[in-house]
Amino acid sequence: MKKIIILIPVYNDWESLKKLLIEINGNIKYFNEISFECLIVNDASTIQPPKLNKPSNFESVELLNMSENRGHARCNAFGIRYIFQNKKFDNLILMDGDGEDRPEEIKSLVEKIKENPNLSVVAKRIKRSEGPFFQSLYQLHKLITLIFTGQNINFGNYCILTRSDVEKLHSKASLWSSFSGTVKKNLKSFNEINSVRGLRYFGPSQMSLFKLLIHSFSIIAVFKYHVFLRSTFIIILLAYFSSTLVKLSIFLIILIIIFNLLIFIISQRESEKDLINCHQNLSKVKEITR
Repeated sequence: MKKIIILIPVYNDWESLKKLLIEINGNIKYFNEISFECLIVNDASTIQPPKLNKPSNFESVELLNMSENRGHARCNAFGIRYIFQNKKFDNLILMDGDGEDRPEEIKSLVEKIKENPNLSVVAKRIKRSEGPFFQSLYQLHKLITLIFTGQNINFGNYCILTRSDVEKLHSKASLWSSFSGTVKKNLKSFNEINSVRGLRYFGPSQMSLFKLLIHSFSIIAVFKYHVFLRSTFIIILLAYFSSTLVKLSIFLIILIIIFNLLIFIISQRESEKDLINCHQNLSKVKEITR
C-alpha cells in the first residue's frame, strides 16, 4: 500500500492543530489505497502539548520535540531530514498547522500526483486572505524576488513531494532558511495546483511586515550568484546615466546587495551548523505520541 506522511510544524497553537487533524482526517478518508501518517514537529513550545488522539484514518501520529526554538523553516527542514532518514514513504506532504493551508486541498494534491507520480506538486497561491495593504506588499516582494533572481516563486511550503525529490532536498543547506527557494533552485520540474490561502482557525495571521522581509531575503539568498550577476548588470546599466537620482539609486542598490549577502552568510553558517549537528539533534527528539 502506498504511504504518505504529512509533516506539520507547531509552536504553541495546539488548538489549531487539533482542529486541523480532524479536518485532514475527513479529507483523506476517500483514499482507501493510501496509508497516511502524520509527523508533528513541536518547535520547543512554551505551552505544554495536550494529549493528542490519533484520528481514525491515520495509521499513526507522532510528535517530535525540538530541543530549542528554531523557527518554522528549520522545523520543516528538520522534519524532512528526519523522515528521509527514519521512515519508509512514497510521498511527503508539508503544510502549516494553523488552517491557512486548507486541508480540503490535500485531495487536489494527491489526485494531481496520481497523474504523474514522478513529479512533486506545489500549491500555487492564486488568492490570499490578508488585507489589501499586506497583499500589495506581498506582490512587491514577488516583484523584487523576480528582479534579483529571475524566478517567479508563487508558492510556499504547502506541497506534496516524491521520495526522490525529498532525497534531493533533504541535505541542502538552503532548506534550513527557505523551502520554496530551495525547491525552485533544485527541482528541474514539478506540477502545481491552484490554492487559496485560508483563514487561521484561531487568532489573526502571524505574518508581519518584518517576517515578510526576512522571507523575501531568505529566498533571494538561495540564488546568491544570480543576485550578484543581476545586481552588477543593474548597477552598470544605471551608472551609464549620471543624474543625482540615479547615483542615489545605485548607492541604495549596493546597500541592498551588501545586506542581502550578510543575511546569506549568517544563514549559511547557521544552516551548515544545523547540518553538522543534525544527528545529535535527532537524539534529543523524543517521540511522545503514536
